[in-house]
Amino acid sequence: MLMNHKLATLGAGCFWCTEAVFQEVDGITDVVSGYSGGNVPGYPTYREICSGRTGHAEVVQLTYDPDIISFRDIVLIFMTTHDPTTLNRQGADVGTQYRSVIFYHDEEQKEVAEAVIEELGEAYNDPIVTEISPLDKFFKAEAEHQNFYRSHPRQPYCTYVINPKLSKLRSQHSHLLKNKVS
Repeated sequence: MLMNHKLATLGAGCFWCTEAVFQEVDGITDVVSGYSGGNVPGYPTYREICSGRTGHAEVVQLTYDPDIISFRDIVLIFMTTHDPTTLNRQGADVGTQYRSVIFYHDEEQKEVAEAVIEELGEAYNDPIVTEISPLDKFFKAEAEHQNFYRSHPRQPYCTYVINPKLSKLRSQHSHLLKNKVS
């Protein structure tokens, strides 16, 4: 990690979606799919995570340059490109591994996350259920889960689930993208 860069760890359902969204954001220098928040020892596997018995969430860990993008903007993008009002579910993906969660790295991130959630609360018809927890451990997911959308853009999941999230990102946050949309 570069000296002035910071980390953010977020779960918004399937990590393939969240990874694809943040790969387009200016100031994000690395996006790694992985797992956090579990309660079993050792290094979890995708198969174990999918069982729902480990307590881990599918997450992405972002490396970002705070001189280019703020953690507040990262949380705003996160909150508006998934449904933070559905408990343990994003679309057809159901289970605690698909929960909406912000794993904060320090107290400042915790405070920013809480403030953004409070600020956005009235914009949703249902209460926001996004969990805010301290990061304990992050486990990098298997190689086949890294850069999934970029490697498989025509796969049906990418077409029907990820593309709408990218469209939402581009329409609501165009000023924060690497390739600015005019």
